[in-house]
Amino acid sequence: MPSAAPHPAVRPRGARRGREIARRWLLSAPALLVILVAAVGPLFVMALYSVMAKGDFGDVRFGTFSSEGWFGVFFQRDIFDDTLTLADAHLTIFWRSVVLSLQTTLAALLLGVPTAYFIATRPARSREIWLFLITIPFWTNLLIRTFAIQEVIRNEGILNGALVGLGIVDRPVQIMFTDTAILIGMVYVYLPLMVLPVYASMEKIDFRLVEAGYDLYAGRLAVLRRIILPLARPGIVAGSILVFIPSLGAYVTPRVLGGGKNMMLGNLIELQFGPGRNWPLGAAISITLMAVVMLALLVYVRNATKGGQHG
Repeated sequence: MPSAAPHPAVRPRGARRGREIARRWLLSAPALLVILVAAVGPLFVMALYSVMAKGDFGDVRFGTFSSEGWFGVFFQRDIFDDTLTLADAHLTIFWRSVVLSLQTTLAALLLGVPTAYFIATRPARSREIWLFLITIPFWTNLLIRTFAIQEVIRNEGILNGALVGLGIVDRPVQIMFTDTAILIGMVYVYLPLMVLPVYASMEKIDFRLVEAGYDLYAGRLAVLRRIILPLARPGIVAGSILVFIPSLGAYVTPRVLGGGKNMMLGNLIELQFGPGRNWPLGAAISITLMAVVMLALLVYVRNATKGGQHG
């Protein structure tokens, strides 16, 4: 038996939908073109440089492919007998970058969650004032903020002056040019990126659930662990990613507060494209950093998807 022909009204509706989809793609074309040129283009250039041979004057030899750039990320050759060894300096910098980024994320979390909870529990009129105070650091250039924290932790700075004045220490504590200085600087710089997403999640919490927890004889710690933190989980995950990713590729803060001795991945990449004159190696390290960032984003997407399914 021949199939029934579609109703005449179905064809115009399908045609209208096709025209609407085509119109949306056409309107999105300029933005997609900008993303393709400004984002994908540089990444393609870095990927291409990473498989090229090193030039003699800090460039690459186009058309001459080589794996030395990727090889140099993890290994190095002895200049005398050509034996292979691990690139200890690169691995140390990579490990320091990951550890400092995780420490920065944890410290920002420990400071950001109570701050966001405090703002979320304020009266509606005063919340805007507290959020305004949180966002003020974004008005200032990152370099200026880094120099500001340097004035606090240097040997003659505010912190050491207070410690010596109170008699807690006999002489200034050496904080500058250490991993601790970098950690303090990055927590100061990226703390608002933790507070704002966590606050956005906590603002949506129905605090009658907290009151119900207290009515059921739950302690403060139990309410925090069983009610507040699970409901604020999307903001905590988002804030952690927003802090971890820029911390991993930070350049200005380690350069100023680390003094060039305590390098991170961003400084190592700049060194290869600058004084090191090894563009393939710098490009390979850049792609490696991007891979770590993508892994962090995949973790975030996975957690966000789970949170959406359970919610």
